[in-house]
Amino acid sequence: MISHIDHIVLTVADIERSVAFYVRVLGMQAVSFGNGRRALQFGQQKINLQTLGMEPRNHAAVGAGDVCLITDWPTARVLARLAAEGVPVLEGPVTKSGAQGPIESVYFNDPDGHLIEVSRYPD
Repeated sequence: MISHIDHIVLTVADIERSVAFYVRVLGMQAVSFGNGRRALQFGQQKINLQTLGMEPRNHAAVGAGDVCLITDWPTARVLARLAAEGVPVLEGPVTKSGAQGPIESVYFNDPDGHLIEVSRYPD
């Protein structure tokens, strides 16, 4: 019935600050859609951004997200990028279980405190 994730939504305090972080640190592309909404495009997926109260149907909280992103970069390169951007690593590299098997993961927080996991499947 379900084939893949199209998008997720993160609730943030400042949309443009979040756009700048994800573009600068993770190389995502900033896009606009709908009535001026903002999102971050990567591959065939995107992260839509909202501020508290924009979507009354959910129980959003700033910084409550936990997202795992897959990279084709070696983990050492990911760590070097985070260090160069001044992003503290919370944990990793560590071996975790991904949707398709074992992954090597690095964890850090975005500016709002969302837990971001960047992971790589072994070659």
